[in-house]
Amino acid sequence: GGPSPAMTTESLTPAATAESLTPAVTGRVITLRDLAGGPFDFDALVLSPGIPHRLPKPHPVAQRALGAGVPILSDVELLFQAVRASGSRSRFVGVTGTNGKSTTTALLAHILDSAGIQVAAGANLGPAALSLPLLPHDGVYVLEMSSYMLERLATVRFDAAVMLNLSADHIDRHGDMAGYAMAKRSIFDRQTKADLAVIGIDDAGSRDMAGWLDTRPAHVIRVSGSETPLANGAALPGAHNAQNAAAATAMARFLGVSDTAIAAGLASYPGLPHRQQRIVTIGGVTFINDSKATNADASERALVCYDRVIWIAGGMAKEGGIEPLVPLFPRIARALLIGRDAPQFAATLTREGVPFDMVGTLEAAVPAAFAAAKSENAPIVLLSPACASWDQFTGYDQRGDRFAELARNLKAGDA
Repeated sequence: GGPSPAMTTESLTPAATAESLTPAVTGRVITLRDLAGGPFDFDALVLSPGIPHRLPKPHPVAQRALGAGVPILSDVELLFQAVRASGSRSRFVGVTGTNGKSTTTALLAHILDSAGIQVAAGANLGPAALSLPLLPHDGVYVLEMSSYMLERLATVRFDAAVMLNLSADHIDRHGDMAGYAMAKRSIFDRQTKADLAVIGIDDAGSRDMAGWLDTRPAHVIRVSGSETPLANGAALPGAHNAQNAAAATAMARFLGVSDTAIAAGLASYPGLPHRQQRIVTIGGVTFINDSKATNADASERALVCYDRVIWIAGGMAKEGGIEPLVPLFPRIARALLIGRDAPQFAATLTREGVPFDMVGTLEAAVPAAFAAAKSENAPIVLLSPACASWDQFTGYDQRGDRFAELARNLKAGDA
């Protein structure tokens, strides 16, 4: 059942690519060279989320598909079709939002697993959708959905879906904020009155979307960081995580988990790396890895948790830089700037009177931060860059791992 997709590769051999296709989805495997000429006679084109099919410029193969009227899908669409074609009635949960997606996905999966429900979590969070196992009727797929994935769905219906929050991100791919919001809200497409729609209401964009959701058939639950969780999780600091916990709680209840089991899951949740991850405490200074904060909104969620910090920031800035963080600048004892857009951040900090040093690299930033923490009497060193990492690293995870390694190698006397 479902489409027979074309699969192209620029890096793997066709054989390796073919082996990675799930047995439930079969198709002929071709290379980009094969697509140079001849008819584009495929049922569908499955594109990796990072490859654009519209903005800022469509990939040549995507352009051919669009010209031939061939649908462009994500691997989540193929997973859904394969599961339904197998006869399994397992339920699908979709999680999106500008920030908090991975935490909410992992938290809900942990709660379900702790309650004895068969669960498979992945998609944007990893592992990839097509590597997930086939679940039985009472199983649950918990899928983190990026805006790139959402705009490539055709038949997926989420039994429960959540939109956590909305702030400027990925504007290059969606044209403007309205285009980005439309991609995000499509997670609720095809839902029926039997389904659950959860919406965060702690930002203006999501509150607007909540009004639209009220006109749709699904049952709507609003969640906020002001809610008191059923249990305090040590790995869930701050109001944003209270909202993540509220969203996971609402969906777990919908999926039949008792409040007692939900509370146990919240309390035992271990957290995800690179998201306010406590690395080490040396000489009274705690190093916190929040490398996943690739925009100002995410860094705001970390800064509000601490009264006095040494802040390591910089990299490839998003639209607006760190301007949204100005109200939190009194919490910053000193900033250490790294990466390509450090000069842009320096201008904002200078204007606002925040002490800073241009250190360039993490290798320079970590020992400098330790020394500053001692001299400024600031007990927290926070890596929360408010930037993408690709100017210096392969991704936020490599950046966070390097920070953790440097912090662990410090000795109490280094300051």
